[in-house]
Amino acid sequence: MALNTLGFRRVDHASWTVARIAPVIEFYAKVFGAEVLYRMGPVDAAEIPLDDQGRDWTEAHLGVKGGRLSLAMLRFPDGFKVELFEYEQPHSDTELPLRPNHVGSHHLGIEVDDLETATAVLLGNGCTVMKRIEMADGPTAGSRYRYLFDPWHNIFELAEHSHTRQHREGNEA
Repeated sequence: MALNTLGFRRVDHASWTVARIAPVIEFYAKVFGAEVLYRMGPVDAAEIPLDDQGRDWTEAHLGVKGGRLSLAMLRFPDGFKVELFEYEQPHSDTELPLRPNHVGSHHLGIEVDDLETATAVLLGNGCTVMKRIEMADGPTAGSRYRYLFDPWHNIFELAEHSHTRQHREGNEA
């Protein structure tokens, strides 16, 4: 067993920055059943006193000098949380999220009961699907995956594992 010198308990949340927060919240609530735990902002560094080292709030806490941002914490039905940020200032150098080959790129992996049903729902809600991946052998043998872009090009992966499929098919018989 690996050492746990941090006192690690669990992953609390993942986070990403989006161009506009409101439609992303609406999408994840509608499609995934995520609920908004809280929303804050806009928080404007220019309106908050500097810290004792002369840094503004967003520089001290987020590493972004002169920020004006809004944020929201979403909780998915299984308890996993995603924090969304929208920066009004400073403006992003990019229009879209990083491509998968860029350092710092991310994706959210979501286990589903039925890959085809979940894919159809996502396609009906503005997502773009990439090719399905099925693993015949190796450590993920029997699992099926599909990578998708949400309407804002954030990447997520659907995963259907063979034990889930066998359980579902057994219940249908």
